[in-house]
Amino acid sequence: MSQPVLSITGLTVPLPYGADRANAIEGLSLSVGANEIVCVVGESGSGKSVTASAVMGLLPPALKPSAGEILLQGEDILKVAPARLRALRGSRMAMVFQEPMTALNPVLKVGEQIAEMLEAHAGRSGREARRSRVLDLLGDVHLPDPPSLAKAYPHQLSGGQRQRVMIAMALANDPALIIADEPTTALDVTTQAQILKLLKELQARRNAGILFITHDFGVVSQIADRVVVMQRGRLVEEGRADEVLTRPRDPYTRMLIAAVPSAEPPPARPRQQAAAPILAVRDLTKTYGGRGLFGGGRAVTALDGVSLALQPGETLGIVGESGSGKSTLARCVARFVDPSAGHIRIGGDDIALLPPRELRPYRRRVQMVFQDPYRSLNPRRKVGQSIIEGPMNYGLSKEAALARAARLLDLVNLEKGALDRYPHEFSGGQRQRIAIARALAMEPDVLIADEAVSALDVSVQRQVLELLEDIRERLNLSILFITHDLRVAARLCDRLVVMLGGRIVEEGPTAALFANPRHAYTQALFAAAPKLRLAAS
Repeated sequence: MSQPVLSITGLTVPLPYGADRANAIEGLSLSVGANEIVCVVGESGSGKSVTASAVMGLLPPALKPSAGEILLQGEDILKVAPARLRALRGSRMAMVFQEPMTALNPVLKVGEQIAEMLEAHAGRSGREARRSRVLDLLGDVHLPDPPSLAKAYPHQLSGGQRQRVMIAMALANDPALIIADEPTTALDVTTQAQILKLLKELQARRNAGILFITHDFGVVSQIADRVVVMQRGRLVEEGRADEVLTRPRDPYTRMLIAAVPSAEPPPARPRQQAAAPILAVRDLTKTYGGRGLFGGGRAVTALDGVSLALQPGETLGIVGESGSGKSTLARCVARFVDPSAGHIRIGGDDIALLPPRELRPYRRRVQMVFQDPYRSLNPRRKVGQSIIEGPMNYGLSKEAALARAARLLDLVNLEKGALDRYPHEFSGGQRQRIAIARALAMEPDVLIADEAVSALDVSVQRQVLELLEDIRERLNLSILFITHDLRVAARLCDRLVVMLGGRIVEEGPTAALFANPRHAYTQALFAAAPKLRLAAS
């Protein structure tokens, strides 16, 4: 048997004093062979990303391995000098990060950034040779018109295109090992399917080994040769993908697989149709640009005549790819952005074109829960301050606001003591519960959840979805649920609206839409959604 590309043996990485456990990674051993994809799965805090950073030599100073070895093609990278480690990065090993917009330099053209990778390593000299290689790499990752795209800046590309640029950079010097750290988490289902297909294609063509970090077992079932399951820094199970998926041995693995949302929608809830919807959107249009400094510029229509209705106690799902208009619709309904035309009626009052000074009475009636709870909560404010701020701005006394905050924390299954702690002291799932409590503190008529569970582990995602279901039932709350994950939509939504290019192309009850999608685009979304493909036992 040939030597593995990557071999980790007995790796231990201690955590600083006062952490929730002694070690970020404890006694970890795993290997990745040439032309093999090994998926590392587990919840946040399991040690997945610390493992990836340790292999790349990117751990912060506070985290230093205390035991074990990491062999890259037989060379222990824990013992090499810093100069040698820099030489190995990008040449023999490379990394594709989760968020390409953060990883890419916003002030450099993407072609220049790929050329930097070539210039930094021996054997890639000469401007014309580098330019030719950049264009070849952009073509290899199936980006259109490589000469034009090489001159573009990251913000001018879509999320999927930026991730392809990151893959091109990783492949620039033909590394033996590619580490992909949650590279598809923030992507819509069709783009995710394209990226996964591309990685498998490139890995097979180049005979590289891939260490793929993920929390999505749907992704695992699509691409993994072997699976490593980690919990709190320890390896709890490993094996061939089909074995782990069909016959998981460890209870933790079984829990993770059970938490994956089913693509089968639950039976429709019996509901009485209200006389009037709580939210009615009609002919809503939003156009950006078109004026420019001297009256020129290209207009972009983000919403084009959108009409929908949300009933009391109903959860309406808005699904579609990035750029379909989902989030623009949410922000118009919340009046974070001004629509260009159309109507938004909240309980009969049209707020679509109201000036800002007249919107105040309606602000509390529509509240939003965002994708990233850490960025939406003020890190310098205690949780209690964040929750009571809105109600106090609308006239509630501090004592009454604190009492309401305590009740809401109980509603979202958090202890009252959380009021006196800061956001960084909580896990991602707990922070999202706090964000939900903050939104509910305003006693809204409509709750907008904009990709509110897409960045969460499957087990935490399941808990937050169950929480939203429970809150909807107990408060008869109306929810506008924005998502790119059809499995999540099936779990929570009564009805679905499918958007493409700023328009609604299909809508209907969730179960009916899943059973018989009529529009070709809806069918493509369902075909691209990751499925937990379990081999026969």
